[in-house]
Amino acid sequence: MKISELLKSGKVTVSCELFPPKQDGDIDKVQEVVREITALKPDFMSVTYGAGGGTSENTTRIAADIQNHGVTALAHLTCVSSTKQEVGRVLSTLKDNHVDNILALRGDIPQGANFPSPQQYHYASELVREIKASGDNFCIGAACYPEGHVECARKEDDINYLKQKVDSGCDFLTTQMFFDNNVLYNFLYRVLAKGITVPVVAGIMPVTNSKQIQRICALSGTALPPRFKAIVDKFADKPAAMKQAGIAYATEQIIDLISNGVSAVHIYTMNKPDIAGKIMDNLSEIIR
Repeated sequence: MKISELLKSGKVTVSCELFPPKQDGDIDKVQEVVREITALKPDFMSVTYGAGGGTSENTTRIAADIQNHGVTALAHLTCVSSTKQEVGRVLSTLKDNHVDNILALRGDIPQGANFPSPQQYHYASELVREIKASGDNFCIGAACYPEGHVECARKEDDINYLKQKVDSGCDFLTTQMFFDNNVLYNFLYRVLAKGITVPVVAGIMPVTNSKQIQRICALSGTALPPRFKAIVDKFADKPAAMKQAGIAYATEQIIDLISNGVSAVHIYTMNKPDIAGKIMDNLSEIIR
């Protein structure tokens, strides 16, 4: 099923994300995660992409596995570390495996890389445009950043770049994680004023340990509201309590989003089916 059709259906959707193994020998572990999360019946599942060939071959394999378990798959495709030829091969493989949904990303530029070369895409908007022009009828998603991209000094410029992606043929957007829902509500008003009307999926990260939050904020520039900081300060050295509090906080975020008309939520599960399961159980009657 095309995710764009699902998002326009009017129902509340909850989806999950997982990442491929770094080593091929760990593929069995990830396939078990696929079995456990697909059993929760999310509306779709996304699979991240290893740039430069790291885990990219497993992305298609896992996406196909997800669909074999009866759940729609969304395959990430990162273009920054791959040539246009390599990206073309991935698109062909996805098509052969009947994976119809792609999240088109530029990706992080590797340190010391000679970027961009004439054989590479410069921006995600170029990748979106190329996929759309291929005629393969993929449903194309792209990333957006409610707090602004870390490489972009002005939020207004960031939204202009986002408009380029949408105008290039993007069918829906998925947000970077955020911990203050007011940040998302403000962002939705701003993108609508810019004429961006494609569905926006809200990305929620259940933070279940203190080291995780430090890394997240360093990489994404995500701000922590005082209420969340208090939770981390209180339970950082109590792993079981921090996990429970993180799940509760994420659940409360999602309930507030749904209550205020946000009908699509994406959970960054970090390959932890138990966390995804507890959140889905907390929402069972709400999303029914």
